[in-house]
Amino acid sequence: MANFPKTPGFTGTLRPVRFEGDLRDLEIEGEVPSQLNGTYHRVHPDAQYAPLFDNDQFFNGDGMVGLFHFRGGKIDFKLRFARTDKWKLERRAERALFGAYRNPLTDDASVKGRIRGTANTNVIVHARQLFALKEDSPALLMDPLTLETHGYTDFGGKMQGQTFCAHPKIDPVTGNMCAFGYAAKGLLTRDCHYMEVNPAGELVLETFFEAPYYCMMHDFGVTQDYAVFHLVPIVSSWERLKAGLPHFGFDTSMPVYLGVLPRHGDASAMRWFKAPTLFASHVMNAFNDGTRVFFDTPVAKNNMFPFFPDVRGTPFNPIEAMSFLTRWTVDMASPGDAFEKVERLTDYFGEFPRIDDRYATQPHHHGWLLVSDRDQPFDGPGGRASGLIMNCIAHIDFTTGKQTTWWAGSQTIVQEPCFIPRTPNAAEGDGYLVAVLDNVVTNYSDLAIFDARHIADGPIARAKLPLRLRPALHGNWADASHLAA
Repeated sequence: MANFPKTPGFTGTLRPVRFEGDLRDLEIEGEVPSQLNGTYHRVHPDAQYAPLFDNDQFFNGDGMVGLFHFRGGKIDFKLRFARTDKWKLERRAERALFGAYRNPLTDDASVKGRIRGTANTNVIVHARQLFALKEDSPALLMDPLTLETHGYTDFGGKMQGQTFCAHPKIDPVTGNMCAFGYAAKGLLTRDCHYMEVNPAGELVLETFFEAPYYCMMHDFGVTQDYAVFHLVPIVSSWERLKAGLPHFGFDTSMPVYLGVLPRHGDASAMRWFKAPTLFASHVMNAFNDGTRVFFDTPVAKNNMFPFFPDVRGTPFNPIEAMSFLTRWTVDMASPGDAFEKVERLTDYFGEFPRIDDRYATQPHHHGWLLVSDRDQPFDGPGGRASGLIMNCIAHIDFTTGKQTTWWAGSQTIVQEPCFIPRTPNAAEGDGYLVAVLDNVVTNYSDLAIFDARHIADGPIARAKLPLRLRPALHGNWADASHLAA
């Protein structure tokens, strides 16, 4: 009998959904642009069975992949669990077998040594396959249209590392998927590997390097010449796991590093630049001008993750957890290890930054992010697992400096946005933005479609779901030309 704990991670806006199904021709309010043909995939954690521990992390849920299929002004919807090894073992047992988030010491003895990945963090189409990703395990491959699970891949035995990141980047020049993995030679190790997968799905590059310390390396940046890794002290140790503490904790005594690896060289040419402690997670974009490297990321003064508490027990500080989009500049030709420049790009308190992905690895002129506007009223029972009420979407024109927002209303929180070009050859930023809106009072979700350069005008269309989707982590658009026949 399913009986989930009455704890914050499983009640209110975070109550599990666990529903799989299909809806053909969603109800539309407004008009969906008829030229949009392709898929918007997104994924959220959703525990198949009640956890072994009542205080289980939101991030420990099984991956539930949502597919919005655009076809000539209509949208179909599909929802399926990513059938990982973990999911299949627990389905056979009809109960949870894997324990606390990233702590194999808490697992049932019957699954010792098995891959613990949940494929719940990001989904992206490459080489006509859907990559379902969780950074502590290999990539899980799925069919992008049926959502049938094919299984984990090591690229025909070519990948020597054990993990694949949650935020790969597609280089629009080469078509390669650029990725990395941390803890690449085992849990808690400092070993990392950088990879490139060509448009045919073949691993064509794998380079190993060692990080200054083990930490959560959730995202990274890629330029035309470099792969760029930010290390923020969300750290762990076997002592933490043996003590039953959350896998990660934030350590304010440790510095931040920015590692810059030449994409076509080896790790001996890698440079590590150093800065005082701060918090940064997601990356808007990175690019380089010769040896100068630019890296755009929301930055907070202190820890943004209350579920990964301070290692010394310092209480969570919500004011110091406010993040602002910031540009870091370093120079590979400089003699020292200091950042050349740190520049705040906006006064919006925001996260989940996105660009027109056709300009990844290159200078970008448009960007979008979720914003938490604390001056607006909120009538709902709660927000994300972090406690953040992400109630606005912002557009930043980096050429003119113009910044605009759209507020979702007093009952609604917004999930991560995603840009869709108006046409394949449209100018940068000319297109649409999609985002799932969760009305936490009526308990329904909509997929909203915006004119990307005119966010303040509000949605031009909404695809209405007859259910509430659990808060997603990430998702991506794929044009129909990139999908399997």
